[in-house]
Amino acid sequence: MFALSENAGLPTGTAAADLLLDTPREEEFERLTRMAARLFDVPTVLVSLLDESGRGFKTQLGYDACGVRRDFSFCTHTLNADEVLVVPDARRDTRFAGTPLVRDHPFIRFYAGTALITADGTRIGTVFLLDSAPRDRFPDADRRTLADLAAMVVERLELRRRDQIGRFSQTRFEKIAATSPDAIICATANGGITFCNEAANTLFGYEGSELIGRATELLVPEHWRQHYLAELGRLRHGETPQWLGRAVELTGRRKDGTQFPAEFSFSAWHEDQQIGLGAIVRDLTERQRNEERLFQLATRDTLTELPNRGAWTDCLAKTLSAGTPAAVLLFDLDGFKAVNDTLGHSAGDAVLQQIAGRLNAVFADAIMVARIGGDEFVALLEGDDEQKARELATQLIATVRDQYEADERRVEVGVSVGIALAPRDGKRAEALLGAADLALYRAKNGGKNRYEVFTPALREGAAVRRVFEQELRHAFETGQFELYYQPQVSTNDRKVRGAEALLRWNHPERGVLTPAAFLYILNRKPSAADVGKWILRTACKQAAEWRRHAPDFRIGVNLFAAQCRAGVLLPQVREALDESGLPPEALELEIVENIMVQNDASTLQMMHDLRDMGVGLAFDDYGTGFASLSLLKYYPVSRLKIDRAFVYDLQNDPNDVAIVRAMLYLARNFGTQITAEGVETEEQFEFLRDSGCPDVQGYLFGRPVPGPEFARTNLGITTD
Repeated sequence: MFALSENAGLPTGTAAADLLLDTPREEEFERLTRMAARLFDVPTVLVSLLDESGRGFKTQLGYDACGVRRDFSFCTHTLNADEVLVVPDARRDTRFAGTPLVRDHPFIRFYAGTALITADGTRIGTVFLLDSAPRDRFPDADRRTLADLAAMVVERLELRRRDQIGRFSQTRFEKIAATSPDAIICATANGGITFCNEAANTLFGYEGSELIGRATELLVPEHWRQHYLAELGRLRHGETPQWLGRAVELTGRRKDGTQFPAEFSFSAWHEDQQIGLGAIVRDLTERQRNEERLFQLATRDTLTELPNRGAWTDCLAKTLSAGTPAAVLLFDLDGFKAVNDTLGHSAGDAVLQQIAGRLNAVFADAIMVARIGGDEFVALLEGDDEQKARELATQLIATVRDQYEADERRVEVGVSVGIALAPRDGKRAEALLGAADLALYRAKNGGKNRYEVFTPALREGAAVRRVFEQELRHAFETGQFELYYQPQVSTNDRKVRGAEALLRWNHPERGVLTPAAFLYILNRKPSAADVGKWILRTACKQAAEWRRHAPDFRIGVNLFAAQCRAGVLLPQVREALDESGLPPEALELEIVENIMVQNDASTLQMMHDLRDMGVGLAFDDYGTGFASLSLLKYYPVSRLKIDRAFVYDLQNDPNDVAIVRAMLYLARNFGTQITAEGVETEEQFEFLRDSGCPDVQGYLFGRPVPGPEFARTNLGITTD
């Protein structure tokens, strides 16, 4: 309900709400909802008011809410709450899971709302945010911002209420003024002040009855005084002044001559055959500060204080629509994930803040430099000078690669850059940014810490990749994937102890493809977890058959990161073992660095659960990345696999010798098994055997081959 003071002589409660419900859309309310949508990154923002007939909406964005009933339970709970109500996932909240708006359109998952409360404590409605996707968190800062937004909505609703005052006589006008916190002034049509309340004296710096009888033009600054006097003249001649009956933002003048932003709501009436004039004045200083703060939040990245994605999108669109030649440099950081994973997010935040400072220095003359994602940035330069863009990209790479200080530790990251020019590479924002993104993709694939300039061939390559991705999805659905097996051999007696299962793609046109041709793309597709499950089941079934002939045989299976992130690995392993009859100790899951350095508690617990089952865990390619020794302390690894890069040149490179011996020492002291990969010569084999490496794998003992061939050549099993 929208209540007014009982002694105001105006409608109270629900009658006043009727003055505002279902009124035409107003730009300032629309602007508030658009700002909120960008600020909180939600598709739907609504402002609801209550009256006796049910619920109405003053403004709405993203959803036609006309059909929402008064018993809309989210708002009911919000009105009764003393703080912002947040529902991270409505499907999991017993209060709302069964409501129609959760079960059906618009399929509400996330909700955040707060009550609209007037100065006298009356709850008149709600402002709330909706999304069809759940959210893990809604920080305290966002709660405070939503509360500030609600206060601004109430303020605007109060201004609309005051617009109704012009319907009443001066006597009733003065009754309102007695209890109003706003400055209220009455005057004759000639401008002589006949009444002012205490709030007006305070606002304009006068005391008592000091203003009575004086001219209202004293309260008006010089720059709009003549216009004000002309409008008074129109009023005296029976015409309607431009500002009558609506709120206008002008400037007020205090007794000491200082000026302040203010909103004036003018009214006029006839009483005793005289024209009376009334004005309600509200100081907008604090409101403008709040609006500026909200604008900053909506357009600035709070961590780096650079413009955010929304501000960048607007700036690029305006630049291109004006036909201004421009260059876009799109870049993201190389190695930044390792900083977050190994040092924590506070260290990562510190690095991002330092990078923002360096970007501002490199791109001092840019139209805009913005942060558009976690470690993604972009610069917009005036002019389409390719050579200048190349020079700046080179300078950027050198500047970003300098060391950073984070939590008293030195950190190094790199950067890859994609360059696109307008109008050559795109006249629309979407096309130009897409071109820069393709160039960035090429730069990262080319070795990182480098830049690429967009060429039309990159767009053609992207089209080829999309076709390849479609073929990859079709390959899994139609059974084109096959497992090959490479033997793992004991150095003691050269007997096969097990095998590593390796994925191959029997492409109908390109023949047998190794993972090097497609794994990068597959790892980033939603189907990766399903492919991983198929590999696990197929390998376990095959190993169980071979163990009938080789009782101690074990199988190594590579994991996709998606299997660990999805939280389905543990039940998948149990299912594969139960289905095949393979003992847990005969299965060894091979994990790579990017899975372990996530430092995720759930991943760590899952690995402990696998080891408790008896399943082995092999750390693949150890020593080639950023993984620290501490991972061996915390993760229940049962085997280290020495990467082929350290085995290849053992006879000539003393550094490789030292690294391999160090890994063997680590394995012995951590109580883990160890296997050397990439063994191709007798010299390599003999060195590893003599150094105490118990197991090896490589072309010396066999290349990866299909199951039947592996069984025949390594296990002596023949099939009809």
